[in-house]
Amino acid sequence: MAAATTTTKRKAEELVEKVMKGNDASHDASHVWRVRDLALSIAREEGLSSNSDSMEIVELAALLHDIGDYKYIRDPSEAKLVENFLDEEGVQETKKMKILKIINGMGFKDELSGLALCESLPEFGVVQDADRLDAIGAIGIARCFTFGGSRNRVLHDPEVKPRTELTKEQYMKREEQTTINHFHEKLLKLKHLMKTDAGKRRAEKRHKFMEEFLNEFYEEWDGRA
Repeated sequence: MAAATTTTKRKAEELVEKVMKGNDASHDASHVWRVRDLALSIAREEGLSSNSDSMEIVELAALLHDIGDYKYIRDPSEAKLVENFLDEEGVQETKKMKILKIINGMGFKDELSGLALCESLPEFGVVQDADRLDAIGAIGIARCFTFGGSRNRVLHDPEVKPRTELTKEQYMKREEQTTINHFHEKLLKLKHLMKTDAGKRRAEKRHKFMEEFLNEFYEEWDGRA
């Protein structure tokens, strides 16, 4: 298979809509469409557009990256949905393995555990940066509070301090944490974890917006604004 066929992309989109239908708006199909668009744009800026195989890997990995997310998984069988889909679509084995490596290695939790999975793949940084860009800036703020609300999390508690030495296990449990602390434990760190030049450039503006938001939030919380 050369570039991803229209049929494969359409079926991937249908799978996203079906599997993610019950998710809250922080991890819904719209998030996936934004990540796909960002990933393709970054790939073009990084010079990958001349390679149709790379563009196919980027697009399919971006489309399928949140299927089987541990935060939303309802049935253990969902962990195999992406691999089964790629097999059914007849995606070439080499491409399939790259797509799966990207999806399985791009999470923040994996970086916390010290796993630098498949960073040698140029497509990896492209898709990971796209996903991380959607976690910061104005969209990132909206998603953060949407997710916190869906889990009945406290907005902010000055007595609960952000965890500075965060392990993969602690991050995945998210015990007794506030929504605001998520900015300090993860979101404000993402700018420095971008892999591509295009991702780093875009992250600057979004990071600055989050800093300005947090300054205003704390002033209003304390009654100073």
